[in-house]
Amino acid sequence: MAMRATAVTLAGLALSVVQALSEPSYPSRPVRIIVPSEAGGGTDISARALADRLAQSIGQQFYIENRPGAAGMIGIEIAARAPNDGYTLLIAASTITIVPSTNSNVKYDILRDFVPISQLINSPSVLLVNPRHPIKSVQDFLVTAKAKPGELIYASAGVGSQPHMAMELLGLMAGISIQHIPYKGVAPAMTDVIGGRVASMMGNLISAKSQIDAGHLRGLAVSSLKRSAVLPSLPTVSEAGVPGYEAIQWFGLFAPAGAPAPILARLHSETVEALKSPEMQQRLAAEGTEAVGNTPAEFTAQIKAELEKWSKVARAANTKAQ
Repeated sequence: MAMRATAVTLAGLALSVVQALSEPSYPSRPVRIIVPSEAGGGTDISARALADRLAQSIGQQFYIENRPGAAGMIGIEIAARAPNDGYTLLIAASTITIVPSTNSNVKYDILRDFVPISQLINSPSVLLVNPRHPIKSVQDFLVTAKAKPGELIYASAGVGSQPHMAMELLGLMAGISIQHIPYKGVAPAMTDVIGGRVASMMGNLISAKSQIDAGHLRGLAVSSLKRSAVLPSLPTVSEAGVPGYEAIQWFGLFAPAGAPAPILARLHSETVEALKSPEMQQRLAAEGTEAVGNTPAEFTAQIKAELEKWSKVARAANTKAQ
């Protein structure tokens, strides 16, 4: 049986390669990139930058199709059902590794239904407090939370959102109890932190920087393992008191499972080259993000690790999306 299964698998792979090689040079027609979020958001901006660069280097149109809704599930499910011919791709945010642990309605399996091609960018968050609050450092934050369990309040963009889970991870790793107030989006959450109605939150790097520079918010630390060039004076949460802490947002490129290997290889190489280009580097830096361009194996390993990490956090926090 094992030999028969192996033979079937090899036959399938051979057929995939033969089909890819028998078709006109890829891509011979426009390529659709599904983005499971609204136009103008972080994922959309990065996706359009990559699509423009790929179109320039390959000489074929790569166009964005926004399919927002249901925490990204609508667009992701559409991409999962698309033909696996390389003409439909998916660019999704790191919440794709969170939602399966917080929402029982997920109908896709990211590692079964897709092939990870490459992680595109990293985007750290910033631990923020109202500047009138006596907390001035991560250590102050931890001491305050430990002295008054459950009384230190933080805002997020909603239950199961990346900022929510990042704060729950902080609480879990630091051994503190902090109270969560979910909002319907980042903007109202940040407004209430600025207004002093809520003490803290994890915020997007670029929007946080503008508010920090204006004196409306105080940045305590960034959520990545290394400091950010955008806010170089801020320590990482890891170096400031919670060793090993990391909760970054990232965007990645995927293809439906079963896409031909030669097409996947070309998409990976072209994507890595696009991320290295000065134009892309400049556009990403303006958004406070960092190009990655790792291998499919590295990206797959990261996804597996994050699925496990966020599952543990969701269970510990008893988190279920509303």
